[in-house]
Amino acid sequence: MRILFLTENFPPEVNAAATRVYERAVYWVRWGHEVTVLTSAPNFPEGKLFPGYRNRWRQREMIDGIEVIRVKTYMTANQGVVLRTLDFMSFMASAFVQGLFLKRPDIVVATSPQFFAAVGGWALADVRRLPFVFELGDLWPRSIVAVGALPDSRIIGVLEALELFLYRRSARVVALTETFKEDLVRRGIPAGKIDVILNGVDLPRYSPRPRDEALAAELGLERRFTVGYVGTHGMAHDLGNAVRAAALVPDVTFLFVGSGAEREKLVESARGIPNAVFVPRQPKERMPSVWSLCDVALVHLKDSPAFGEVIPSKIFEAMGMGLPVLLVSPDGEARRIVERDGAGVWVPAACPEALAAAVRRLEGDAELRGRLARASLAAAPRHTRETQARLFLAALEKAL
Repeated sequence: MRILFLTENFPPEVNAAATRVYERAVYWVRWGHEVTVLTSAPNFPEGKLFPGYRNRWRQREMIDGIEVIRVKTYMTANQGVVLRTLDFMSFMASAFVQGLFLKRPDIVVATSPQFFAAVGGWALADVRRLPFVFELGDLWPRSIVAVGALPDSRIIGVLEALELFLYRRSARVVALTETFKEDLVRRGIPAGKIDVILNGVDLPRYSPRPRDEALAAELGLERRFTVGYVGTHGMAHDLGNAVRAAALVPDVTFLFVGSGAEREKLVESARGIPNAVFVPRQPKERMPSVWSLCDVALVHLKDSPAFGEVIPSKIFEAMGMGLPVLLVSPDGEARRIVERDGAGVWVPAACPEALAAAVRRLEGDAELRGRLARASLAAAPRHTRETQARLFLAALEKAL
């Protein structure tokens, strides 16, 4: 099968969309398929080009057998609605134009939450008379209302109408959660055209390992109980709640690794809280070593019903590393997975006292941590990226 995949984010970027598209595509290439990824020059989330790249109309590279075509976009940091929308729409237009001149694929796929990437993917498939598959990574535009980036307005209504148009015109919709599928069915999308493929972890990359003492020394981390958050510091994550919890347990290190729209504000809010430690975004290949510094993996979401529908990929990375999961979120599908697998502890969102109490409990009960860690590691094979890649291929074959 010849697959053309549109995603604005791709390695060396390390956010969830970039990681899942790349890790699945590696398996597809290994199994004999041809994969071309249309993406932008890496710049997320700061809006600054990564070293070694230029923002050109077209640049081509090969990454692990995947043909990667990078197109010119308007670049801006991952904050502010107007400028980010310009960024999204510039990728939509550039990817559509470049896609017209690529070798004819068998199928076109696009992933959200960058919603306009899906618009570009559908338009490209329509012009070239190809089936289009929409991977639904987030219920956009609902999520931007949930984080307060835009009010629920007439503009949102127009975007939701466009969202439904894309679902209807897709040959298949691949949803990352059961809740997403239920939402689409309630809004009139036939259940039979929706495949649910949960996020996952690439087990060859993530597995238990001893604490990386060299990295700990490089980052200046003391050897004490560490709760680690590794990922984007964005509006959807409400990490200010975790900073407030850190102030309540001063003998525990809260390690925040990554970057994003809220990082500077978080660093400022943590002044005077020495156990809240911030480390810049790290290269993808270093992620397992970063996780090795943590005793508990913190997964944190904003207190909004929209985020009760989300399953963060960090849960599965923590499982691969054999770490207990400390999930802070609205009640929803992520909580059900963590508790069903016995992999961790759930704490309601927006309650720093409850988070601090959970940290104290985990710190003081080694037997509990060990039980959760063993269950977490045992659950990882049920959520592998290889399985996800096979299920996604089956969805593509249905679309064809």
